[in-house]
Amino acid sequence: MSCSMHDYLQHANDLAQRGTVFVTVTLVEPEGHVPQDIGAKAIVTERGLSWGTVGGGRLEARAILHAQEMITRASAVVRTAGVIQPELVRYELLRDLNMVCGGAATLFYELSSRPSWKIALFGAGHVAQATISLLCTFSCTLTCVDSRSEWLSRVVDRANVIKVLAASPPEIVANFEPSTFYLCISQGHATDLPIVREILRRGDAAFIGVIGSEAKSRTLRSTLLKDGFAEAHVAAIHCPLGLPMGSNAPAEIAVSIAAQLLQERDRVRVSGV
Repeated sequence: MSCSMHDYLQHANDLAQRGTVFVTVTLVEPEGHVPQDIGAKAIVTERGLSWGTVGGGRLEARAILHAQEMITRASAVVRTAGVIQPELVRYELLRDLNMVCGGAATLFYELSSRPSWKIALFGAGHVAQATISLLCTFSCTLTCVDSRSEWLSRVVDRANVIKVLAASPPEIVANFEPSTFYLCISQGHATDLPIVREILRRGDAAFIGVIGSEAKSRTLRSTLLKDGFAEAHVAAIHCPLGLPMGSNAPAEIAVSIAAQLLQERDRVRVSGV
């Protein structure tokens, strides 16, 4: 394995472990005077060139722009069954990029897969923000849903964090994939309850967690049972959300929630349920 390939794999693995979506750009067919050799690679994230080069100059600038457009399109389809396919693009250097050296270059664009661990978090308040700031460092795709644009704007900006402004958050539940981990950390019982109802109606959640006190837990479960939901499904809801540890400070609550999610994720992986 060449040193450059080793470096590429190491950098790509580091990005994947952080949950960062990226595009690998590879020069697969240089023709004529092209400023890099066949097999040259670059890694592009939403912020721009992250590693490597496919030649610099206008060719690389076009490659970065195309890769970032792929990442943007991937964000738009993350909640659907849509897939961004790899793309092969040939550039005539003089005609397409006004590069006087002439020749042509064919670049192969391949989008990294998003992490398979999907987390949907409803709410963008102080505890939700602290929780997202911690969870986004894991290898996961995290979607934050709220009806308040001013609170969503305070949520951390990361490649694996998707912000959804929704007038009716419960309606967004239908957009998520099976086996999603759901966290309800919204403005209170009145806003959490309709969301939980929609999650239970789907019947395919890997985890349902609702923040609150023991009193809220009793009220939530009693209401859901009166609504006709199965006792076993209601009993499986994690409310209060988080492990019994730490204080009521948002940062410490976030740690307790993250620890519980990791615990449950590993249990699901081991049991295969």
